[in-house]
Amino acid sequence: MANETVFKRYKGNPIVTAKAVPTANSIHNSAIVKFGKEYRGVFRIDGQDMYFRLHVGESKDGINWKIEANPIKMKKDNPELEQRPYSYDPRVTQLGDTYYVTWCNAGDHGPQIGLARTKDFKTFNQMEDPLPSANRNCVIFPRKIGGKYAMLHRPSDRGHTPFGDIFYAVSPDLIHWGCHRFVMAPHGGWQSLKIGPGPHPIETKDGWLLIYHGVWRSCNGYLYYAGGALLDIEKPWKVLYRTKDYLLAPSETYERVGDVPNVVFPASAVVEGDTYHLYYGCADTCISMAEAKIPDIIKFIKTHSF
Repeated sequence: MANETVFKRYKGNPIVTAKAVPTANSIHNSAIVKFGKEYRGVFRIDGQDMYFRLHVGESKDGINWKIEANPIKMKKDNPELEQRPYSYDPRVTQLGDTYYVTWCNAGDHGPQIGLARTKDFKTFNQMEDPLPSANRNCVIFPRKIGGKYAMLHRPSDRGHTPFGDIFYAVSPDLIHWGCHRFVMAPHGGWQSLKIGPGPHPIETKDGWLLIYHGVWRSCNGYLYYAGGALLDIEKPWKVLYRTKDYLLAPSETYERVGDVPNVVFPASAVVEGDTYHLYYGCADTCISMAEAKIPDIIKFIKTHSF
């Protein structure tokens, strides 16, 4: 099975552009989830002042979106908490009746992970930052593992350097995180510089299905791709299979041309039946969607593995 037959791009891509918010320079790398019979999203909006903010959006079909013009103003569990001037690349995970948002909450100390919760996508409560600087990517698992909350995260630094391994961590209360375990590192080719977790892992009989991004550097800059891995159900830091070949590459014009060219950035997914709807950022400019059957993704990962 060739990789181009796994994910099928939506024919109407891109589904969200900067036109959705009057003050936006670009809208990309955003988190979309099912909300009852509708859809909700936390969107990364880079303003015309080039600060990055999080905005909430709603949709009846997951394709046509209404995004709030004003950024999310979070309530704070502790008044000392900061929603820093660069808030970007959110992920959202549902646990019970609560949705947890993680994002890169960057400020004077570099990239750091922010954490918030909401039940209605109207009121957001900012919680304690789960991890210290510097960390750029984080996603929470959709159920407890071994009786504890679990996450995948990617320690980082302030720039594009060969420092990008994925780690696993657990927490009894979503505040205190520890027991960090190494999951996987860059591994040559399209994922030789760094990698990072994308949408929250999906539980399958073959393991936790993780779609992740990989970066390599060519003579023309940094290129971002999407790959996949299967992680052990009870010990998710153990990688069962991992793609040597990418699942999705920046090949369409809207993925190649933009503020940061040649970027496919998987950020969220909605699963309906055995269909995996992947929402991804394109060229740091817009949002697109692609679909695949979960058995086809798993087959590809197993047959195109290291």
